[in-house]
Amino acid sequence: MKRFKSISPHDFAVLGQVAITTGEEIRARVAAARMMLPAWRGLGVAGRVEILRRVASNMQSRAEELATTIAKEMGMPITSAHHDVTDAIAYLSWYLDNAATYLAPEVTLENSEEVHTVYAEPIGVAGAIVPWNFPASNFVWGCGQALVAGNTVVFKHSEEVPLVGQIIDKIMKESGIPEGVFNQVYGRGPVGALLSRSDIDLIIFTGSTETGASLYRTAAAGMKRIVMELGGSAPGIIFDDADVPAAVGNVYDNRFTNAGQMCDALKRLLVHESVGDLTLQTLHNKLEMVRLGNPSDPNTTMGPLVNRDQLRTLEAQVADAVSKGATVLRGGKQPGFDGAYYEPTVLINITPDMRVWQEETFGPVLPIVKFKTEEEAVQLANNTTYGLGAYVYTKNKERATRVAAQLQSGMVSVNSVSYVKPMNPFGGYKRSGLGREHGRWGFDEVTQKKVISRPKNS
Repeated sequence: MKRFKSISPHDFAVLGQVAITTGEEIRARVAAARMMLPAWRGLGVAGRVEILRRVASNMQSRAEELATTIAKEMGMPITSAHHDVTDAIAYLSWYLDNAATYLAPEVTLENSEEVHTVYAEPIGVAGAIVPWNFPASNFVWGCGQALVAGNTVVFKHSEEVPLVGQIIDKIMKESGIPEGVFNQVYGRGPVGALLSRSDIDLIIFTGSTETGASLYRTAAAGMKRIVMELGGSAPGIIFDDADVPAAVGNVYDNRFTNAGQMCDALKRLLVHESVGDLTLQTLHNKLEMVRLGNPSDPNTTMGPLVNRDQLRTLEAQVADAVSKGATVLRGGKQPGFDGAYYEPTVLINITPDMRVWQEETFGPVLPIVKFKTEEEAVQLANNTTYGLGAYVYTKNKERATRVAAQLQSGMVSVNSVSYVKPMNPFGGYKRSGLGREHGRWGFDEVTQKKVISRPKNS
C-alpha cells in the first residue's frame, strides 16, 4: 500500500502518513455513490437537511481539533483556522436553512387549462476536488449544496491536508451519513484526474486555472457537468478621494490574510498618483505590525506558505520582477528562520511583462502601480486573463457604480464591504472559472431542471 506524507510547512516535520487511494478503490467508491443515489434522493430535502445538520453540529464539536490540525498542516495561524471552521459551519447552516426554498418546485405557467411546474433534481454522482487554503470551508463549499440537493459525492481534499480530510471522514461517519452517500479519496493530482474520468456526472473543482482547463477537457469528453472556481488576480483601486487609512486596512486584509493564499485576494494595487505616498506610508505602518511565525502560536498574525514549492514559485516571481526593474520597498525574501516562510512584500515600478502582473501570486506579495485617470485605472484593472474579485475605494458613489460596472470581474467590493456571503454568488469571469457557488445560483449548478406540464384538473 503506497502512502504519502503530511508535512508541516512551519518546520517541515512529518505530521503523519495517509494511504493513497488506488484506482480500484476509486471505482468502488464511485460505484457505492451510484448505488446510493435513489435512497439519498428519496429522503427528500427535509430528510437530507435533518441528517446534514448533524454534520454542522459535529464540526462544532470537533472545532478545536480541526483548527489545530489546519494550523499545523497548512500553516494558517490558529486564530484564522478557528475562523475557517466557524465560517464553514455558517455556510453549511445557510445551505440547510434555505434549501427548501431554493429547491422547491416552481410553477411557471398556470391558467384555466394547464399547469407547468419546474422541478430541481439532483444531477447524480458528483466528484468534488478542493484545495488546501481554507480546509474546512473548502470542504463545505465543495460538498454542501451538492449533498443537500440530493447528489452523492466522492470527495478529494488536497494532498497538503490529508489529516484534515481524515477528520472530515470521522465527522461524516459520526453524523450518520448513509454509507456510500459521501466517499473520500486521498492522494495527489493523479487521484483527482482518475476521479474526474470515472463514472461521475458532475465535477466540482476549486483550484488552479491550469488544472481547471484540464478538467474542462475531461468534462467535455464525458459530457459531464462542471462547476469551477479557479485562479484570480484581483485589482484594488484607490482613487484620489478615498479614505486612505480605511482603504489600506482593507487592502491588508485582502492581500496578506492567510499569507496571501486566497483565490480572490487583492493581488494588484492601483493607486491614484495624488495619494500614492500616503498609501505607501500607511501600508508600511500596517506591515510593521505583522508577526510572522509559528502558526500554532495565538500571537502569530502570518504563518508560512503551504509548502516549499509554493515558496519557490513566489521567489521566482519576485526575482523576475526585480530583474525587469521592479523595486522592493520591503520584504522580498525569506526571514531568518526555517520553514516555508516569506516576508510580506511590497513592489513598485511594475510593468505588464512581469510575472507578478501576468500570473496569480499566491503569497504575501503586493505589486503597486500608480494611475492618473479613472479610464486608466479601469484599463489596468482589466489587463489580466483573470476576473474573480475586485476592490474599489472612493467616496464618490457615482464613480463607484460606474467603475464597478466596467470591471471584468464576477465580484466587486466597494469601500471594504465584503461580497463573500453564503447568499451571494461566488465565481468569476474569463479564466477564473465557470458557474457560481452559494445562494440560489449554487443550487442551480448542482441540480438539473425538469419541467412537467399537465392539464389543470389532472
